[in-house]
Amino acid sequence: MKKPSIRAKHGPEFHIQKEIVKFLQARGWHVERLVGNAYQAGLPDLYISHRKFGQRWLEIKNSDHYEFTKQQKIKFPILDSYNVGIWIMTSATEEEYDKIFDAPNWRCYWKDSYGQIDIDTLLDDLNELND
Repeated sequence: MKKPSIRAKHGPEFHIQKEIVKFLQARGWHVERLVGNAYQAGLPDLYISHRKFGQRWLEIKNSDHYEFTKQQKIKFPILDSYNVGIWIMTSATEEEYDKIFDAPNWRCYWKDSYGQIDIDTLLDDLNELND
């Protein structure tokens, strides 16, 4: 009989996030980790701020395999429509770090399978989620 597998407490993105947090803190960033709950569903993983460089909303993704959650597919475009930038990092490297100094890059990770971004429909979806 095959021994049942034990699910890991944290997925691969958690370990990537941990490395990125240390990487950012070593460069003077204050990092707030957002712990998901019903009121924060769809928000990026981290809120970061730096005295010199300002604030960023940062989403951590595993470059080998990532998906946006249903709530992220709704909220990211809405936040973007209100000029809230969201940056995605996939590792604690200088190359990934440089991304947060360019324009928000979350759209670069948007998959064709998610469909077109229609803000009015997304706002309706968000209202349904909150009902």
